[in-house]
Amino acid sequence: MSMARILPSRGNVMTIELQSGIRDSLPVIVGVVPFGLACGIMGITIGMTPLETVLMSALVFAGASQFVAMTMLGAGPAGWGLIVLTTLLINLRHLLMGASLAPYMNRLPVPMQALLAFGMVDETYALTIDRVRQKGYHPGYQLGCNLSFYIAWVASTAVGVFMGERIADPLAWGLDFAMPAMFLALLMPRLMDRTGGLVCILAAVVSVVGAMYLPGKWYIIIACLAASAAGGLLEGKNDAKQ
Repeated sequence: MSMARILPSRGNVMTIELQSGIRDSLPVIVGVVPFGLACGIMGITIGMTPLETVLMSALVFAGASQFVAMTMLGAGPAGWGLIVLTTLLINLRHLLMGASLAPYMNRLPVPMQALLAFGMVDETYALTIDRVRQKGYHPGYQLGCNLSFYIAWVASTAVGVFMGERIADPLAWGLDFAMPAMFLALLMPRLMDRTGGLVCILAAVVSVVGAMYLPGKWYIIIACLAASAAGGLLEGKNDAKQ
């Protein structure tokens, strides 16, 4: 028997890895769908059209940034520059996630790198980096994770839009709290040390004081910058002590 029949072809390996990524994503997607529904409903609530809301999920594909942008749009007139800057600060963590996968993705063709980078969110990164530590990296696995979450996010947003058009008063359901609730759910498990707690308290104080005395949504940006600077300083001191 020839070795060609024993060893799977490159195409078969890609298919197997793609299926593995999809399979491993399914349990995690269950927790993402409610946020997609809330995103669709919130878009309708603040006055976006169904097409605009679904396209936002399809083209942006960043839950936290979408909730922040919608919240800022719904709160009143806000310059696009301010919204873009705010969402950029929120997504700076993607630079770190991308840097950790760069040694593997740099070997891929540029179009594939761009496709995989677009689909990288917190959940797909966590699944991919866990796979790297266990069995090594394969682009097919990452692509499977990305596709699963992308389809689930856009589809759940579309269903949320459908629901939002048929709910007389979505805010009566408390859906305006969806964004803060999502951030709290992401934040609390990460407050595992003194540094994280101090940075969280500082960000909370700065944002509340800023909201009271600053115009527009500048308090969000100032709180992000203050927390980032404080976190960097505290982490630097901790490293120097070690």
